[in-house]
Amino acid sequence: MNRRIVLCHLCAALLLITQACSNDDESGNGEDDATVESISTLGGSNNDSGRAIVATQDGGYAILGYTQSNDGDITDKQDSSFDYWLIKFNVDDTMEWQRTYGGSQDDRGRDIIQTSDGGYAILGLSFSSDGDVNSNEGLQDYWLAKLSPSGDIQWQKTFGYSGADSGISVIETNDNGFLLSGILDVTASGGEGNTSRLLNRHAGGDYWVLKLNGLGDIEWSQYFGGNFTDTPEGVVQTEDNGFIIAGGSDSNDTDISSNKGSYDFWVIRLSATGVLIWEKSFGGDQIDEARAIAASADGNYIVVGDTRSNNLDVSNNKGGADLWLIKISPEGNLIWENTLGGSNFDVGRSLKIRENGNLLLAGSSRSSDIDVSKNQGQNDAWILETNSDGTLLWEKSFGGSNIDFAYAITELSNGTIISTGDTSSIDGDIEENKGFSDMLIVKINY
Repeated sequence: MNRRIVLCHLCAALLLITQACSNDDESGNGEDDATVESISTLGGSNNDSGRAIVATQDGGYAILGYTQSNDGDITDKQDSSFDYWLIKFNVDDTMEWQRTYGGSQDDRGRDIIQTSDGGYAILGLSFSSDGDVNSNEGLQDYWLAKLSPSGDIQWQKTFGYSGADSGISVIETNDNGFLLSGILDVTASGGEGNTSRLLNRHAGGDYWVLKLNGLGDIEWSQYFGGNFTDTPEGVVQTEDNGFIIAGGSDSNDTDISSNKGSYDFWVIRLSATGVLIWEKSFGGDQIDEARAIAASADGNYIVVGDTRSNNLDVSNNKGGADLWLIKISPEGNLIWENTLGGSNFDVGRSLKIRENGNLLLAGSSRSSDIDVSKNQGQNDAWILETNSDGTLLWEKSFGGSNIDFAYAITELSNGTIISTGDTSSIDGDIEENKGFSDMLIVKINY
């Protein structure tokens, strides 16, 4: 082979290597077009947190969380008990209004949706039976409030029994009603909580699902689980008007047929009337907990959470815990799975599917290697985007030397990404801390 041919082969090889490195940068944690526009905090002198976010019909967004403060940025609260805290922003990030809701005890907002009439529904837990809360059946109850577009309470309802019952997720259903999911303390309820069956085989906390009409009246309620801890975290409505609910379970009896480890992703599908169609467990022999679910454009479903396993359904654990993504079919079959993270503990808490099919994810990270570019303290808020197959496109972490967490993420109509959580830092990326912990808001543009 002459010298000219050898040089041509070498040039071709170098070109291929250069292209491969460039492609790796585009699909990994290299440079990207996502720009952090702002990192801000809101709160007072006590504990404040953002737990859920919704893009609003006017191009803005609303954040629901809770506050213990009655000073600083909180303007309508007199005592130091926990209350729901709702803030409405316009598209330019200007606060339009804020409200606190609750009574004299511990009330914490967990989920928010904008309803078809332009108002809002907010769900969480409540220990109160005064103020905005008209009743309490036990230790704590689901508390759901339907709000006007300006945040006034139009009606509110509590649901629960004598134990610790906690509302976690709410969606508006296709018939303009609501579906709530959360935890029922079945031991304390004595088996009550099902409208069509009375089961005393369960114990502890179960998935508790309530279908309401548009005025908040119960059409049916059912609980599902086993004799240990079962916690639902996300719900979607299916094309046949049923529901798929994802969470975590460490039970191996009653409704759970194939537990694989200490905790598993546990996903159930219900009919429109609350009948259990199927249930599936996903994970390995360690702790695996699902935190959110979303419907993909191809008719399947994406579930995100975290895993400490490295066997069975989990193919590639990178550290103590990883963010774990799975895609499942409407029949509950595993299509693909992927882990993201570094050598320490990394978790996923929220999922939003973009218009282009990419996945926006939010959670936290203690790592600074592999899929995570930096860590500034004990725990950083972590925001990622993957393609539709779960391959990492970019990631960014935010925080200081203390604990910083992202719990929710959304995309506005103009393509801006907003994430919320909380922070107890006052250094690094966090310029101001007003109390023990503050609501954290991160804005990213392309």
